[in-house]
Amino acid sequence: MKADLAAIAAFVLCIGVFTAATDSGVLLNALMMALYAALLAQAWNLLGGYGGQFSFGHALFFGCGAYASAIAQMSGGVNAWLALALGVAAAALLGLAVGALTFRYGLKGSYFALVTLAFAEVFRILALSLDFTGGGVGLMLPLKPAAANLQFVSRKGFIALVAGFVVLALLATAALRHSRLGAQLQAVRDNEDAARAVGVDPLRTKLAAITLSAAVTGAAGAFYLQVFQYIDPNIVFGPGISIEALVGAIVGGLGTLWGPLLGAAVLHLLADSTRNLFGELPGLNLVIYGTVLVLIVMFMPRGLAGLLRSLSAAWKARRG
Repeated sequence: MKADLAAIAAFVLCIGVFTAATDSGVLLNALMMALYAALLAQAWNLLGGYGGQFSFGHALFFGCGAYASAIAQMSGGVNAWLALALGVAAAALLGLAVGALTFRYGLKGSYFALVTLAFAEVFRILALSLDFTGGGVGLMLPLKPAAANLQFVSRKGFIALVAGFVVLALLATAALRHSRLGAQLQAVRDNEDAARAVGVDPLRTKLAAITLSAAVTGAAGAFYLQVFQYIDPNIVFGPGISIEALVGAIVGGLGTLWGPLLGAAVLHLLADSTRNLFGELPGLNLVIYGTVLVLIVMFMPRGLAGLLRSLSAAWKARRG
């Protein structure tokens, strides 16, 4: 645990130094979006990586966090900071409800993945139909630049906010790795029947995982709202959010502390690079991005974190 805390402290220091050292809007925006993608990937990893419950519908929790925060501010007159906390709480409660409905009836594997996808689609359709969500028009926050309103003039303020969320997610993941709950969760992931036989309650364990994962995803949704000040059902409940979350975690390395952050950062850098290099040739950047993604999944089954561990072990063996 001490090594994990030291690594997280070093990560915070690097982010702080980089942010303070540059005023480039391009670099700051790239860092902000990479951290945002890392937050999504880390949230998915808590359930999919450590719990083995692959979700295709994490947009459900993302959209819940975003809409709950927006409605609290616009209809309830709630301060943005409190609204952010309400968005996280709403997503966590929704995660608990979805887990209770699915895990209680033994849904797992592809069945669980399809049910979460269906839940996200149902909420997208509901949001398109209801007045208080703005329907298909969506909701736009009024422009009130101030730190008290979570509307920072500089990207550095948003970087501090999302970096704080990422650090909290890393701390939660590190604590999970070294806790009794983490051991139970991994036991359930590996063999649910064997875990039950030694006294582990699979339902309670998986409910804790999906609630924590949903809360972190809701924080990402509330952050997205504050950055872009506009949401609509197709954006926040759409499959793109779910795909971004799971791809970052899978490419980086499932069930690892730093894998999701590494995967999200590499994929974000790859997407930006191909877009800038081949932007004049429509579609080519997506072809290259997809090809690299397929190659990573095919030849690095344990993700980038697994590759780094293998290289490190080979280097130590060679020196030894």
